[in-house]
Formats: sequence, C-alpha cells, structure tokens
Amino acid sequence: MASTKVKIEGELFDQAKKCTELVGYASVDEFVIHVVEKEIKRILGEIGSADSKEMVKKRLQGLGYLE
Repeated sequence: MASTKVKIEGELFDQAKKCTELVGYASVDEFVIHVVEKEIKRILGEIGSADSKEMVKKRLQGLGYLE
C-alpha cells in the first residue's frame, strides 16, 4: 500500500485537532484517515448506484464545471 503525506495547515488543522480530542481518536492522522475513508465509501457508493451518471452530472453542474 502506497503512503503519501498530506499537509493540513491553519484553522483546518486546528479544527481537525479539536474533533480528534472531542471524539477520542489517538491522533489527528487517525481521525483524518477515518474521515477520508468514510467519504470515499460514500462517494463510491453513490457512483455505483443506478442513477450515477445523472448524479455525477448534477454534482459537476453544482461545482460549476458543466452548464
């Protein structure tokens, strides 16, 4: 399994650290890994649904990539 470092700075890191402490994770790394894994599962689950093309199109429109 490949490993890459991600830099989180400023207020975002401070918020992640606060969440880490509130929820009881051992470290900010552990918390961030859990959140990213959860979001990946959610996104990939949505894309695998029957309406995935339409959902992706709507998301891209919402982000301003499509008109």
